[in-house]
Order: sequence, then structure tokens, then C-alpha cells
Amino acid sequence: MLVVASLRVRLSAAEMAGGVRRKSPGSPSQLWGKLHSLWQDKHLVLFKTEYTFLVVSVLWFLEIAINVWVIQKVAYTEIDWKAYMDEVEGVINGTYDYTQLKGDTGPLVYPAGFVYIFTALYYITSHGTNIRLAQYIFAAFYVITLLFVFRIYYRTKKVPPYVFFFVCCASYRIHSIFVLRLFNDPVAMMLLFAAVNLFMDGYWTLGCGLYSLAVSVKMNVLLFAPGLLFLLLSEFGLIRTIPKLSLCAAIQVLLGLPFLLDNPVGYVSRAFDLGRQFIFKWTVNWRFLPEWLFLNRYFHLFLLAAHLLTLLLFAFRRWKRPGESIFELFKDPSKRKNPPQQSTVDQIVLILFTSNFVGMCFSRSLHYQFYVWYFHTLPYLLWSGGVKKLAHLLRVLILGLIELSWNTYPSTNGSSAALHVCHLIILLCLWLAPPLCSAPAEKQHVPVKDKRK
Repeated sequence: MLVVASLRVRLSAAEMAGGVRRKSPGSPSQLWGKLHSLWQDKHLVLFKTEYTFLVVSVLWFLEIAINVWVIQKVAYTEIDWKAYMDEVEGVINGTYDYTQLKGDTGPLVYPAGFVYIFTALYYITSHGTNIRLAQYIFAAFYVITLLFVFRIYYRTKKVPPYVFFFVCCASYRIHSIFVLRLFNDPVAMMLLFAAVNLFMDGYWTLGCGLYSLAVSVKMNVLLFAPGLLFLLLSEFGLIRTIPKLSLCAAIQVLLGLPFLLDNPVGYVSRAFDLGRQFIFKWTVNWRFLPEWLFLNRYFHLFLLAAHLLTLLLFAFRRWKRPGESIFELFKDPSKRKNPPQQSTVDQIVLILFTSNFVGMCFSRSLHYQFYVWYFHTLPYLLWSGGVKKLAHLLRVLILGLIELSWNTYPSTNGSSAALHVCHLIILLCLWLAPPLCSAPAEKQHVPVKDKRK
């Protein structure tokens, strides 16, 4: 040891005598080296996933400017904002019977979380009259949503950076939904993506709470529920999953309590109306059907059956571990036949996004604002498919066709058919991908924070 120490002292003295200095990790020369390397690889910045953070950072700041420009230059279109304000105004005036709350476009059909959030917006925007301020608030919602979405893509590093341009800047419809229409759908999805980030970080209980808040704004978020249930059972088993499901339910009861005490049946039937009839005029996905079939209850039951069957097939054949019984999920992870494995970030994201996408494929109707329900998940799903020969250009073409279908107003037979074809291609690619647990392991595992407690 003394010899080694002596050699180190002599080497250090020799370096100093010869003018050799150790470089600090953050020295200007190292920074210049990184910039030089980046310049040499400039043609690869848009294709190599290690540059994801750089690209999304630039796009995020660009999006701030784009949203300001859209608000200033593109005319606002009134659709539901005034109705939202009328509905919450009824609550402010003391009406807690959901069957008596309505706006210009119809009755209040959203859960209680919507009422509280839009009541706050009612007061902030001078009783809903300051539309410009409301637009800037929704622009803030938009860039916050992008932060959550970009973090998901940064953690998974599955999608090449150039695709993120299509995730934000290139979509007219998404900007319109957020800052030109002021729908409640973006608020629900902002909370949902925040919950997904918590799941990725291992905060399952907190994530379930935030997920329930998202459901309380609009119940389309329930499309993620089958995937979330599968993940909770995989991570905790049935016994330890029950408290998290109870938390989700308790939040719904607590938020809806004032309305449940007044008219419980009225609240549940309006806020969670699963049998709601949609208007054929506004459908994006079923325009090529005759209206009588679109309204037919047997057709709705067929879609529900197809939805449930597809989810079961994915759960049995793609999500669970090969050779393991589905009933193993109900056991405590420590008592299962195969040793428990930590879920990876990629598994969590893919299962949640696939669960939602399957629901979109078999939806009874999709209206224009529903695009935001799955828009930000589409690139991830396309680049997660099992068809290796599906070239980058073809994937981008599918994204473009989907965007075109949602931008076609009114929808046509062709736009609706094109949307279903694109959905089918994505669904088949996801099905042809290897089962998650047999695929190459993702490097980023979920940290142990809320796991199995």
C-alpha cells in the first residue's frame, strides 16, 4: 500500500512538473468536445434516441410560441365553453341535483371533478366571460401535458426524435381542441399523463389517486382502467390491489358527495352514463354506416363484446408472462411459482396505452375533441409494433392519415374508413409484437418506492 501511495505522489508531481492538469468534469474543453461531437452527428440528431431530450426541449419552447400565435391570430370558436359555465353556475347558485343542471348544449354529463375545476375557471375568467384568459390557461394546460408526454418518451427511448414534431407542432386539430375550443378532454388527459409518470416512478398509490381525479373530469379515462388493473395485479396481487382500487372509489365518492346526498341516482346516471346515445352527425369513425345501424343497440353490444374480447386476448397472450396462469396474478408476488419481476417503464406505458387504444378502436362513436384521448400515444404504439419491416416512412404516413381523418369536417365515408384501416394496422402490429415478458428486457425498471407495500 505504501509503495502504491508513493507511486501516486510521484506521478502527480510529474504531471504538475510537466504542465499536465486534470480536467474537471464540467471544464470548457469537455463542453466543447460534446458540442463538437453533436455537430459531427447533426445528421443523426433526429434519428438517435439519445438526443430525445435535446429535441423535445427545443420543441417544447417552440410550442409556447406557437400557442401564443394561435391564440392571437386564429379566431376562437364557441362550442361547449358557455355550456360548461352555465352548468357550473347552476351549482354555484345552489343546485346539486344533477338532473337539473344543464347548459346550452344539453345536460351536465361529466363527473364532479369537472364541476370543481371549471368552477375555479369560472371565477378566474370573470364568470367565463374572459375568453382570452381562458385560452392562455388552456395553453398552459397544453405545454404541461407536453412535459408529461415528452418525459414518457424520454424515459422509454423507443421513438426517434424526429417523430416528436408530429406529436406537437404539426397537429392543427390538437391545438384547436386545447386553445380554440376549450374542451374538458385536455384537462382529463393532462391529469392522466401525470398519473402515468407517477406509475413509471413507482408511486402507485399516488398515481391511482391522480388517475381517479382524471376520471372525475371525464370518464373516457376509464379506457385505461383494464391495463391499470392488470398492472396493479402484476405488481401487488389481489389483496394489495384492493386498497388502491378503494382509494380510486373513495375519491369518486368524496368528490361527488354533495350531489350524491341530493340525488344519488341522478348523479350516477348522468355523470357515468355508459349507455349515452351519440348523434350520427358528429361521428368521425362510423360515417360509412347507415344511421339506423349506427343507432342500433345490438351494434353497440357487438362493439362492447369485441372490445372486451380483444382486451382479454391481449391480457392472456401479450401482457402476461408466457407459461404463467392468469390466476397467478391474484396471488401475492412472493408466493407465485415464478420469481416476481419488476415491471419496466416500457411495460407500464405499453399496457396502459394499448388498453386505451383498444377502447378507441371499438368506440360507439368518436367526436372531434376525442382525438386528444389517444393522439399523444400513437407514435409510441406505432414504434412498439412487432412488424420490423414497417418502415419509418410508412409509420409517419399512418400518423398523417389519422390526422387527416380527424381534420376532415364533416367526416366522409372515406375518412372514416381510412381511420379504421389505420387502427387495424396498429392493432395488428401490437398483436404481432412478442409478449412483453419474453421481449428483451428494458433497462429502466420501476424504482422500488410504492411496490408491494
